[in-house]
Amino acid sequence: MGFLSIAHSDVGIKKNTNQDSVLIKQASTDYGEVLLSVICDGMGGLAKGEVASAALIRAFSDWFEKVFPFILYEKRETKEIDYNSLQKSWNELIDNVNHKIADYGAGFHAPCGTTLVALLLIDHHYYIVNVGDSRTYRLNRSLEMITKDQTFVQREMDEGRMTEEEARNHPQRNVLLQCVGASQVIIPDFYEGEYEEGDLFILCSDGFRHQITVDEFMKILSPQLLTDEKAMRDAAIYCTELNKQRKESDNISVIIIKTN
Repeated sequence: MGFLSIAHSDVGIKKNTNQDSVLIKQASTDYGEVLLSVICDGMGGLAKGEVASAALIRAFSDWFEKVFPFILYEKRETKEIDYNSLQKSWNELIDNVNHKIADYGAGFHAPCGTTLVALLLIDHHYYIVNVGDSRTYRLNRSLEMITKDQTFVQREMDEGRMTEEEARNHPQRNVLLQCVGASQVIIPDFYEGEYEEGDLFILCSDGFRHQITVDEFMKILSPQLLTDEKAMRDAAIYCTELNKQRKESDNISVIIIKTN
């Protein structure tokens, strides 16, 4: 199974710097095509958020080229990914970058950090790691939010102390429980499952989703309409401009992947 993929990132209408970073890497293997996509939403004083997000993106890029092949071929006879090995490898990568970003921020007296959402697609299986409030959705016959935000309001909703409507307008709605580079210990969330031909995966920073409704996502990003990468890019740009028209103040980034 192959993939169509695009990435789009925009500084938005308010910030002077785009602190988001994005990555798509694809390779041909004995398993067929494999694809890694990552979005990191940086934040921090003195506009150092872009440094944090770029550092994590570089680490995942290096991982895909230098570490992933060994994980891929650990069980080459059965063509199965060792999920425990993958989690361990990603945990080590995140922990290493977490300390590097923290040291960098301390040197400038400007703490900085970044969210992370990474998606690996291989042989009809998806593997996701998430820290913070960037998201992964899957869209086919319905829109499924696969990841869960690591935020104060999400925790309050999970524990029954806040409704979704209250969370949407809460003054602490953007407060993260974890952030790579700004937390002493990072405990990522991992997700895995199977995908079908024609599924659409959407990775996005929070700036991409605040101003667009579920119904609009379903209409604009319909897999039936996004038949090639031009259509996918046009849809990403349309959503981005719609966010800006509705006064979204954050950077805006999205990756769209279609399995075919």
